[in-house]
Amino acid sequence: MKKAIIVGGGISGLAAAYLLREQAREAGLEIDVTLLEKEQRTGGKIWSIKADGYLCEWGPNGFLDSKPQTLDLCRQLGADKYLLRSNDNARKRFIYSGGVLHRLPENGPSFLKSELISWPGKLRLALEPTPFVAGPPAGVDETLAAFGRRRLGKEALNKLIAPMVSGIFAGDPETMSLASCFPRIAELEREYGGLVKAMIRLARKKKREQKEGKVVASAAGPGGVLTSFRDGIQSLTDILTAEIGPDNILTGSGAVRIGTGSSVPYRVTTDSGEQEADLVVLATPAYATAELVTEMAPDMAAVLRQIPYATMTVVCFGYERERIERDLDGFGYLIPKQEGMNTLGTLWDSSIFENRAPAGKVLLRSMMGGACFPEYINLPDDEVIRRVRADLQAIMGITEAPSFSRIFRHPQAIPQYTVGHGKRLEALADKGAAHPGLFLTGNSYRGIGLNDCVAAAHRTAAEAVAYLKTR
Repeated sequence: MKKAIIVGGGISGLAAAYLLREQAREAGLEIDVTLLEKEQRTGGKIWSIKADGYLCEWGPNGFLDSKPQTLDLCRQLGADKYLLRSNDNARKRFIYSGGVLHRLPENGPSFLKSELISWPGKLRLALEPTPFVAGPPAGVDETLAAFGRRRLGKEALNKLIAPMVSGIFAGDPETMSLASCFPRIAELEREYGGLVKAMIRLARKKKREQKEGKVVASAAGPGGVLTSFRDGIQSLTDILTAEIGPDNILTGSGAVRIGTGSSVPYRVTTDSGEQEADLVVLATPAYATAELVTEMAPDMAAVLRQIPYATMTVVCFGYERERIERDLDGFGYLIPKQEGMNTLGTLWDSSIFENRAPAGKVLLRSMMGGACFPEYINLPDDEVIRRVRADLQAIMGITEAPSFSRIFRHPQAIPQYTVGHGKRLEALADKGAAHPGLFLTGNSYRGIGLNDCVAAAHRTAAEAVAYLKTR
């Protein structure tokens, strides 16, 4: 029987452990899978905290159903019957600009009517499909900011792209790599010569294929609806944990280093002893993975340490619904950096999913920090609360103190795919070739979202099974 050790009990490690076991079974391989997690609980940054009738997400609050692999995993686990789709009003998203919450336009007419972008800014956007806009620079890992200014103009960068980057990555568009963060956008520009041209060509292709009777997904995939569970997104990691089984998961057992085994390729040293394995999957953040492989693969460790992380402080406030005068019919809002606010944005969590607040109350979740404001992670609790309240008063007119509050701090929250990230991945692949049977997975490499983690776990499990077949 082959032995596999998975290090890290977040969604990446849990999914990799489960999928590796299932794919090995389908391939007729006998395998013993052990998952090591240094904390006393599994789930990593996925943690749904229930308090005073509220349900606060410590980390992500769901996944988009636009990619099939997470939904497929839920079906395999029998968890699909517990899925909870976000409310339809969650499609309404806002940007705070010039003292006003502007709804993000969803089509051409609404874009023309919107006051979010000025008429000069709209005219600049209208130039996007014309020859007046320069194409991508050859041989350059372009930043998101450079792409935005070149392709769409400075105003669109500041009011559309930059808030989106802070909302997804907590990142700074001046340092983030377009090709690594949004590879599909870079690909569309190269292939079609512009984003508008790509949208037109793809729409025509879709219409043609529909006429031919072919099954065609929308541009956003099958719906693109934010999806979770009634009891929070932690339900997914809890179900995975139960399916893998307590005998195969060691919590409170942190790996210290990876070395060479005696009779098998690898030895994993933990807080409590040593284990040997035919293969090891490291589903840990890049900085933690670097520490684990320092002795065995110092060159890999050096590359891993080049992947930076952004801080994040998540602040949950609960209110009596009647105390908030404005409607909460939407997902929430993001704030451009130029507005000079303390927060990156606020989600109206109880409007997105049911069961997030007691009857007659609402739950708001604000984000602070990110790559542009890393020092905010060190603010004391009372100052965090003061700053968030100041923003909510300025933006939403909320003058009341919250009746419920929770603060969650993430000193190393989200990996940053900065310029050069693609080269770092190439270097990891090159240096990793000297260590067959050692696999890296997780959101440090090719996508930060829950869907990306599950997709990476699928790839890792398939590669691990292929490796075992050769032994």
